[in-house]
Amino acid sequence: MSSGKEADPSLGYLTRKDIEVKLPRPTRVKNKTPAPVQITAEQILREARERQEAEIRPPKQKITDSTELADYRIRKRKEFEDHIRRARWSTSVWVKYAQWEESQKDFNRARSVWERALEVDYRNHTLWLKYAEVEMRNKFINHARNVWDRAVTLLPRVDQLWYKYIHMEEMLGNVAGARQIFERWMNWSPDQQGWLSYIKFELRYNEVDRARGIFERFIQCHPKVSAWIRYAKFEMKNGEVARARSVYEHAVEKLAEDEEAEQLFVAFAEFEERCKEVERARCIYKFALDHIPKGRAEDLYKKFMTFEKQYGDKEGIEDAIVGKRRFQYEDEVRKNPLNYDSWFDYIRLEESVGNKERIREVYERAIANVPPAEEKRYWQRYIYLWINYALYEELDAEDMERTRDVYRECLKLIPHEKFSFAKIWLLAAQFEIRQLNIKGARQILGTAIGKAPKDKIFKKYIEIELQLGNMDRCRKLYEKYLEWSPENCYAWSKYAELERSLCEMERARAIFELAIAQPALDMPELLWKAYIDFEIAEGEFGRTKALYERLLDRTKHLKVWISYAKFEASAVDYDSSNSGLTEDEVQIRKKECIEHAREIFERANQYFKDSASELKEERAMLLEEWLNIESSFGELGDVGIVQSKLPKKLKKKRQITSEDGLSGYEEYIDYLFPEESQATNLKILEAAYKWKKQKIATDEE
Repeated sequence: MSSGKEADPSLGYLTRKDIEVKLPRPTRVKNKTPAPVQITAEQILREARERQEAEIRPPKQKITDSTELADYRIRKRKEFEDHIRRARWSTSVWVKYAQWEESQKDFNRARSVWERALEVDYRNHTLWLKYAEVEMRNKFINHARNVWDRAVTLLPRVDQLWYKYIHMEEMLGNVAGARQIFERWMNWSPDQQGWLSYIKFELRYNEVDRARGIFERFIQCHPKVSAWIRYAKFEMKNGEVARARSVYEHAVEKLAEDEEAEQLFVAFAEFEERCKEVERARCIYKFALDHIPKGRAEDLYKKFMTFEKQYGDKEGIEDAIVGKRRFQYEDEVRKNPLNYDSWFDYIRLEESVGNKERIREVYERAIANVPPAEEKRYWQRYIYLWINYALYEELDAEDMERTRDVYRECLKLIPHEKFSFAKIWLLAAQFEIRQLNIKGARQILGTAIGKAPKDKIFKKYIEIELQLGNMDRCRKLYEKYLEWSPENCYAWSKYAELERSLCEMERARAIFELAIAQPALDMPELLWKAYIDFEIAEGEFGRTKALYERLLDRTKHLKVWISYAKFEASAVDYDSSNSGLTEDEVQIRKKECIEHAREIFERANQYFKDSASELKEERAMLLEEWLNIESSFGELGDVGIVQSKLPKKLKKKRQITSEDGLSGYEEYIDYLFPEESQATNLKILEAAYKWKKQKIATDEE
């Protein structure tokens, strides 16, 4: 236990001060200016290398007699054995041991070391290679053969062992033995390089038929495009044109659908081109372009373009150019199949060529790319693919059944529960009408109304029935239209207009009444205007006036007041009962109408003055309109009535604050009406009187 006190040094213990290590203080750099002579890192390294002391090596030992040699060998073997015991799996230790025994010309001991090493790790092909090299170097050929034979038997997938074995036999002139080794190797189906090495071996000894047989086995083992092309080039090199063509034809039969088929067709076409068979080459190019997917035919298109520019006529060159553009479009639609603009360009290209089968194929591929989401914005461009397809079948291909099928499939595809396209319904119906199939058109439009009712569909269906003169159908359609959209003022107005055109005035009036009784309307002002214009056209002065009054019960809009007043002012012209009056009676009637108009203006002015005093601008506009109408009355008008009510225009400024927090001022027009001016004057007088009274009281004090 430590007591906390320092130990006494006289007792033999170390004190805490003795234990502490005193570190030197860091030296402070006083002069920080650069040295006059700069030394680089390279100079420092060079000087260190020059000053380095020479390596001390042990002196070479010279062995003078057999006893020293035996001692040396025993010592070295003991060292090697010790190394092996410590690092049994180290290949380098075994190799050094065996090579040392070889240097001592003790080949039996060397072989023993190699065999011991192989017992430890026979899968290490480096050991086999070095073992065989030792036997070959010392010209023990049979021993080397034995090593190679064991190596390729145990490690048949190591190509280097086979190559070295064959090379040894070939260097010894044992061609039959080398061929036998190749055959053993080929039974293991090596890679292409092994087969090609065998073929080159046979060709070195002018064994062409043997090489051809090896090629036949080669393409069976590796049925790849590169193997067939090598075989064909081999035949071509030996002048066997017919055999080379046969090889290419068999390759096309077997590998036309392969991913590397492009290389095969290019090589075949170039072969025919070298043989001066231009038409054959052109047929190969066209066949390839028709069968290879466009995404894998880039090099093929380039070669075909070059070929046509060299051998083709104008038509052939144009066809090649179209093929190149076709490849570009194929690449675009492959990268992004939902880019419908690329499909439109591609279709336009095919339509310019005029091949019906190709055009239909591209259309079918395009419409197969259905938008991923059921949202209308994703479908708006896509649906035009169907429309163009149908128009092509009808106008260019003149195949009416296919056109009908296109419209039918398109309408099946659209999710009508979420959204629909009125255009496609109408185009399908119009197509049936052009085919004089009215029943079919009605079925399509009826289905459209049931599944996806839209304004355009109702309007077009009604228009068709009107042209056919089926008024009862028109009425039913209008009823369906209004059941679906009772707030649609356009539909109410058109329905009433239809009844009026049929001289059914009471029905038209009843429709208008039903319309204005609806709780919600999209454009009520247009509906009321249509109703009022209808009554005016019928000369129903009393009904029109009643309509205006009913309208004023609903809204006190400025335009309603002005329209009502103008109607009253010109009621003489509208009232059909005035036709039998004399001129004086007409003048009296005009005065009455003017008085009625003034009463409406007065009512409007009073409303804006009392109930809507904040609408100063509307009131000013009302008075200006009143003044203009009084001026238009001529002698019967009284401008003075209005002038006394006109306001004064005042320019004022008011503070505005923007979103950024900055404030400023803007000018605006304010209106000061006569009654407001009088009230202002009274307030000023009251303030002046109060001030004078206070002043008098101050003077008296």
